[in-house]
Amino acid sequence: MRTVKLGSKGPEITVIGFGTWEAGGDSWGPNESEEAVVDAIRAGLDAGIGWIDTAEVYGNGVSERLVGRAVRGRDDVVIATKVAPEPEGTGFRPEQVRLAAEESMERLGVDRLGMYQLHWQDSTGVPLEETWGAMAALVDDGLVEAIGVSNFTRELIERCEAVRHVDSLQQNFSMLWRDDRALIRWCGEQGTGVLAYGPLAFGLLTGAITKETVYAEGDWRGTPEDPDSARLFGPDGIDASLAVANGVRRVAERLGTTPAAVALAWTVAQPGVTAAIAGSRSSSHVRENASAGDLELDAATLGELDRLAASGPRSPSERDT
Repeated sequence: MRTVKLGSKGPEITVIGFGTWEAGGDSWGPNESEEAVVDAIRAGLDAGIGWIDTAEVYGNGVSERLVGRAVRGRDDVVIATKVAPEPEGTGFRPEQVRLAAEESMERLGVDRLGMYQLHWQDSTGVPLEETWGAMAALVDDGLVEAIGVSNFTRELIERCEAVRHVDSLQQNFSMLWRDDRALIRWCGEQGTGVLAYGPLAFGLLTGAITKETVYAEGDWRGTPEDPDSARLFGPDGIDASLAVANGVRRVAERLGTTPAAVALAWTVAQPGVTAAIAGSRSSSHVRENASAGDLELDAATLGELDRLAASGPRSPSERDT
């Protein structure tokens, strides 16, 4: 699989990473089998995926523990995890950031992290500069190779930059969610790598979802009060979402590949994007996702997909900066 450097100072990573939000078994419905999750992660690694993204809040540590089982005995995998602010996570005070990193490493069974990220903006009053200083100290002390942020704005990233360079931004981005395209391009220009999460629009772009799909209890996609779910899966968005998905399927059939591979390859080809994070609890789906790492779309196909993406659900507010 193709590899690329994460920003100007980060590690070399594959253009497809393995996302383990689903592995936590909370927001996606319970895991039917933890062993199947471990097998899926290993299938991804065997297929060429070289890094895994997880977080302390995914299943309250369950995801990290399963990742630790999956990578045991492998020393060539870059592991990225995240600390969240209180009350969901350990917290963003400097001592909490270090504690969270240490506890994550214990669950993962490693003594060093490839990437450590702030999961989302703190709203409890902890100064961001203090939090980011604690993140920088983890790098200085050799516990972390690269540090980044997730779900951040340009203004917040610039505040971090005043303390230490931001190696990566992890942001929701796909053919059906293009809100932060300008921010992502800007990050690329600044030497900050961008890790796109949700590149398959949480299953919509795989072709496996229809208007009749029934979601497991606890699966956020079936929660109409969730604004992100409503935008893509709700009655005002599902028809447009599925129309784009059907267009992706037609392109995939023409190219002799899968819709997931096409959607992932489009994401990786966008200006500023370093890599796409794709997760699944199915080994066969993971192998399909990994195939996107060697799929390069020509200019004509990218233009076709751009026009298709533009016909999808509209953002309720413009967040580009």
